[in-house]
Amino acid sequence: MSTSNDKKEQWQGLESLGMTRKELALAEALQMEYDALSNLRKTTCEGSIQPYPLQNRCELFEMSEQRDEETAAFCHMLDVLRFHQSLKDQLQAGIVWSPVNLSPEHLGPGVSLKVTVVINCLRDPLTFTCDCSSTVDLLIYQTLSYTSNHFEDLCVSDYVLKICGLEEFLQNNQPLGSHEYIQHCRKFNTDIRLQLIKKEDVRADLARTASDIQSPSTLNHHIHLQERPIKQTISRQALSLLFDTYHNEVEQFVASNTDFHLRAERVVQSVKALCNALAAVETLEISSALNQLPPCPSRVQIKTHKDPNLMTRRENREKVVESLTAAILDLVQLYCNAFSADFQTVLHSDQKQSLTQDSSLLTSPLSFTVYAAHRIPIAWATSYEDFYVSCSLSHGGKRLCSPQLTRKIHVYKYLFHLIVWDQMICFPIQINHLPRETLLTVTLYAVPVPPPGSSSEATKQKRNSQALGWVTAPLFNFRQFLTCGRRLLGLWPASKHGSACFSTPNINEPDSIILQIDFPTSAFNVKFSKPESKAFSPRYELSNLPEKDRGELREAMQKESLYWLTDVDKKRLWEMRYYCFSEVGSLPLVLASAPSWQWACLPDIYGLLDHWTQMKHQDALGLLHATFPDQEVRRTAVQWIDSISDAELLDYLPQLVQALKYECYLDSPLVRFLLKRAICDLRITHYFFWLLKDCLKDSQFSIRYQYLLAALLCCCGKGLREELDRQCFLVTILTRLAQKVREGAPSARAEILRNGLEDVKQFFVQNGSCCLPLSPSLLVKGVIPQACSHFNSNAVPLKLTFQNVDPLGENIHIIFKCGDDLRQDMLTLQMIRIMNKIWVQEGLDMRMVIFRCFSTGRGRGMVEMIPSAETLRKIQVEHGVTGSFKDRPLADWLQKHNPTEDEYEKAVENFIYSCAGCCVATYVLGICDRHNDNIMLKTSGHMFHIDFGRFLGHAQMFGNIKRDRAPFVFTSDMAYVINGGDKTSSRFHDFVDLCCQAYNLIRKHTHLFLNLLGLMLSCGIPELSDLQDLKYVYDALRPQDSESDATTYFTRLIESSLGSVATKLNFFIHNLAQLKFSGSDERLTLSFVPKIYTLKMDGRICDVFLTRYKKIYNPNKGYVYVIKVVRESPNETRHIQRSFEEFQELHNKLRLLFPSSQLPSFPSRFVIGRSRGEAAAERRKEELNGYVWHLIHAAPQVAECDLVYTFFHSLPRDEKNVGSMTQSRPSDATWSVPVGTVGGEVKLSISYKNDQLFIMVMHIRGLPFQDTSEPNPYVKIYLLPDPQKTTKRKTKIAKKTCNPTYNEMLVYDRIPKGDLQQREVWLTVLSEEGFWENILLGEVTIPLRDLDLSREKICWFRLGSATPTN
Repeated sequence: MSTSNDKKEQWQGLESLGMTRKELALAEALQMEYDALSNLRKTTCEGSIQPYPLQNRCELFEMSEQRDEETAAFCHMLDVLRFHQSLKDQLQAGIVWSPVNLSPEHLGPGVSLKVTVVINCLRDPLTFTCDCSSTVDLLIYQTLSYTSNHFEDLCVSDYVLKICGLEEFLQNNQPLGSHEYIQHCRKFNTDIRLQLIKKEDVRADLARTASDIQSPSTLNHHIHLQERPIKQTISRQALSLLFDTYHNEVEQFVASNTDFHLRAERVVQSVKALCNALAAVETLEISSALNQLPPCPSRVQIKTHKDPNLMTRRENREKVVESLTAAILDLVQLYCNAFSADFQTVLHSDQKQSLTQDSSLLTSPLSFTVYAAHRIPIAWATSYEDFYVSCSLSHGGKRLCSPQLTRKIHVYKYLFHLIVWDQMICFPIQINHLPRETLLTVTLYAVPVPPPGSSSEATKQKRNSQALGWVTAPLFNFRQFLTCGRRLLGLWPASKHGSACFSTPNINEPDSIILQIDFPTSAFNVKFSKPESKAFSPRYELSNLPEKDRGELREAMQKESLYWLTDVDKKRLWEMRYYCFSEVGSLPLVLASAPSWQWACLPDIYGLLDHWTQMKHQDALGLLHATFPDQEVRRTAVQWIDSISDAELLDYLPQLVQALKYECYLDSPLVRFLLKRAICDLRITHYFFWLLKDCLKDSQFSIRYQYLLAALLCCCGKGLREELDRQCFLVTILTRLAQKVREGAPSARAEILRNGLEDVKQFFVQNGSCCLPLSPSLLVKGVIPQACSHFNSNAVPLKLTFQNVDPLGENIHIIFKCGDDLRQDMLTLQMIRIMNKIWVQEGLDMRMVIFRCFSTGRGRGMVEMIPSAETLRKIQVEHGVTGSFKDRPLADWLQKHNPTEDEYEKAVENFIYSCAGCCVATYVLGICDRHNDNIMLKTSGHMFHIDFGRFLGHAQMFGNIKRDRAPFVFTSDMAYVINGGDKTSSRFHDFVDLCCQAYNLIRKHTHLFLNLLGLMLSCGIPELSDLQDLKYVYDALRPQDSESDATTYFTRLIESSLGSVATKLNFFIHNLAQLKFSGSDERLTLSFVPKIYTLKMDGRICDVFLTRYKKIYNPNKGYVYVIKVVRESPNETRHIQRSFEEFQELHNKLRLLFPSSQLPSFPSRFVIGRSRGEAAAERRKEELNGYVWHLIHAAPQVAECDLVYTFFHSLPRDEKNVGSMTQSRPSDATWSVPVGTVGGEVKLSISYKNDQLFIMVMHIRGLPFQDTSEPNPYVKIYLLPDPQKTTKRKTKIAKKTCNPTYNEMLVYDRIPKGDLQQREVWLTVLSEEGFWENILLGEVTIPLRDLDLSREKICWFRLGSATPTN
């Protein structure tokens, strides 16, 4: 007998399941009355009433933690998987190893590294110069030889090298240069700092122990610890309580001799309470049994002719109760099967069938009964008049036959509102034709009630049916048995129908519609048996096909993705499948073209699979799409991926986690592969955990991901589980803090942040240290409040600084966002990281800045902060709010931070490469909403993008106008840095070549990016939800184009972006919009000085005088003024040089600090005549002398302000350049070339293939000026001999440049190979002069006999004035 407190808790548990208070009150009253009657019966009339003999109530149910067969089998698999990993492997798994990327660029011979090794026993670190290809253990050996007198007693394998500042270790058996950390240091020219540590001293609390390995796998324990556990089903105790009430009532009903209607009403109420707790399901058997009872007001009675005296006989009442009890027990078992309850009925605990029959032998059609839809909202009864169900079968998203529909019926009220069809559905397909992974999709439709005043029949044809809910279920279970018996399926709302073709039933939501389907049962199980694959698959060479067929087949293969295969393509690929073996990457296209996956067709498909050459890892990803649910195909794909390195696996891990949705069952080769790799590598475990945790928010698959997350936690050791718990707790604290800061008033946010950081400090007091979710190597032990702040953007992200556990490392700076979905940023950065790896592996390092970004849940996450970087907006507004329209801001800023010539040249080189990489990456991914606050520049010259809230061409709109109208962001100030001025230089050719080369390298991997993005279609990112989004990338990569066509195409994109005024206007508008966020206490700086200088730092200025002006030619032709600055300190006289524009910037920024009345008037920037002439420079010198005299004699708050002293501070450029009177012209100055003189060089690509001569005009450099102005060059080509002038080909005209870029392909058809020896290419470069005669700038004749045209010839040809002969 339970106590009153126990019962109170049970009633509260029932209330949490959604039972109304009225129903609870009635059930409780019934129970109390029964308890009172029982006591009375014991004391006064014991034995006078014979109770109805029922089983003991407590024995109706038994606990079964892993009652579900599939879950039990999954747990057994986990036990085996964990046991097979040796203890040694687990100890290794407790260390975070630095990722390794083997590439020729990083391991080339002769590439040396300067490495600093810190050793605890030595005061000073050791410095070594090592070769990139040297292994880590060799460096350890050298270090030990320096530090130990008994070196022979030491073992190199007992030591590891830890990265200073990170909880990360180099791999002893790998080359130094292969580690990502080393590559990062080389890219950004930072010191390589390592620490020698004994392995026994390494932190081991995250490693698995022997007890961890031997402990059994208990999923339920870990599921209930998750943030979002599976919805609690009714407990065994609560259901027992309801059953007690039911038994009491039926005993009273059977034993009573009068008041049958009243007793029947109470029985019905107790049954209703039971059914309500069991998902409000009322089965046919329960309805039939209740119909035997006398009529009662709580239930609509079906009109039947019943004998009113029937219930007066006890045996009749006993029969009704027996049938009703059996029906309820059947419902309990049905509920347990559908909702994975932790109990089951005793009567059904051992009901198993042992006989089986092969499905390939059954020729009968598939059929089942759609009985009813339960848990119908009351509002539906008045909103819809008819309901029907559509049932369809599919495999890999392809329908197997036409959908079958039920009849249309109304809602009826029994115990609850029901839609009862009780209709047989028979598909026109035999069971032996069903593929093993056949999915049943059931969709509930409704016809809306007609509007008031309209005729129902007249409008019925016009009203469209509305989909209300849907669900899918596999026809064969994990043991390959065909579904049989009664099933309850929870429907998903129609609004949640994503791109996934499979989902688990909706049992999470308490108000989901429950559909009851009755599958046929028999004396045996129907099992799908895998057929044997065909022993022989013929292999034919593709070259053996006729030319036309070969061309059509190649055309189909060039589509790179199965999504855009037409029916003709599929027919062609399947018919010619035996010719495709040489094209290994085409297997997904071939399998997607298979006409059927029924049992009889599988031997041919499996034979093809068995004989196919093993695919590359990235190609095998294409076999994990939803299109390929076949278990053998997916097993083969995982088998091919199995050898992937840990670093590459991390690159593709988000997609593999999404691919788990497309597995038909909980256990699969992909699940085992990921768990096995997670056990062996802590970094994989870390990211796998957070990716699974994020997927818990995906309601359609949350139950599957909950089981997988629980499985991962089973595989982790206790120490790692505790560490992950700490990370989750820290994220919860930071989320709460970020929400408070965002919701607070702008003026109070700093105070809210400061107070909230106390909770973060308390977290570290209690827990000591914690890894950040960004990376398991970022181990922190506290927060530094004075270094924390918030940004003023809409989401109000937090800028947080954590204290590094490693005293040899710097503090760790991150951005924590709450309110922004970072999954899209994660995906975009992942694609850019993969692009960067492709470039590096091909020997092209684009100097890309790759930073960490990780979503820790929907609407929250962390972003790594890049040091020494500034947004383009802040750089441009140093030149005023219109700085985005000026060309010099970026160049001046880089010059300021790189004062020496070598430093500046290196920064420009970094800028050229990184800018080219950003142009290609942002175009291919369609990254939009680009403004100057989400493009950043490092002082080292590396450019990179941040904030990827818009991609795949989803541009922000102003009305009907796209905000991003250029293909990508490439502006004139970027070109100014590349060219070294405002005139096109040969470095711009290098930039264009880099862009085109990088673009073509990515195009070679089109299938990889389509595979990766295709696997993410069901992840819930709004801008990646259908094939149209995927087609943006397909169209951007143009896989059908040749390399030369793609080069021409991207060159035109560069020209279009550079010529776009909209980008600069967009920047300017953003500058204006951001003015409201500027703080009044923000210190103004000068764009050409790297820091602030003060009177206290430099000494008081006594006198300033402009002594002279001088002409300069670099970076632009113009004049600067030499200024003599005298200070109070003895012998403190320095000469500096400033331009008129820099004086103007000083004055403009002083006006922001002081009223105009306190400042001297500034000379006008406009002069009559040539503004850069010597006379103008002389006049401005006098005016500026007057200005600076009045400035230093102004009020002290003006004359002594930091801005003035910063302006007159001596810079490195002043020390270098002030000594010479004038800067000499460079020897190659183009204005020194006489008018009419020809010259320059042209870069051509010449190739010959299939009787076609291809000549690509790429670049021209060094063309002469014409009459002191730049020419408008174009290229004209003839193929000689050509007496009729029929071979003329021309390029477009480039405007006003001596270094044009064309990248245009000129093609000559039908040129026999034998004629090439007699042919010459006559190329002329002319300047288009409008109405005047065009001017010859240079020409060259190229005899084709001098070229080896068996391969592409790319080289520069010098332009002269030779005259060709025809």
